[in-house]
Amino acid sequence: MPTLNDVLTFSFFLLLSCYCHLLNGQEDSSFGHAIDRKLLGLKRKEKLSHFKFYWHDIVSGRNPPSEIGLLMAMNFAFIEGKYNGSTITILGRNCVFHKVREMPVIGGSGLFRFARGYAEARTHWFDLKAGDAIVEYNVYVMHY
Repeated sequence: MPTLNDVLTFSFFLLLSCYCHLLNGQEDSSFGHAIDRKLLGLKRKEKLSHFKFYWHDIVSGRNPPSEIGLLMAMNFAFIEGKYNGSTITILGRNCVFHKVREMPVIGGSGLFRFARGYAEARTHWFDLKAGDAIVEYNVYVMHY
């Protein structure tokens, strides 16, 4: 049979462990916390940039690089100049028969990390028989 001393010792450690758990519990229950922007390399102010692209949407030929679709998920990858190695990611609904279509910029990489903005697409040329198109993208990007 346990003595009074054993019961008090057990009770003390039980209360101590509960108290310690309560102290740390608030910190552990959080899935996120504030981060200093400088730790992520976000020392500079956010700026707005404008880009114009021509997307050659070719679905004809033996090995076409594109397929007709209504969901646009694309990365514009920069391979030279100031933005070399960076990408802009666009994902959205593309109503191809509308004169102007707007899609969101949902992110990017490199200099466009944490990017946001929108893209306006306009079809300049479309061959219905072949399914080929040249589409202008005006992309407005907020980035650091």
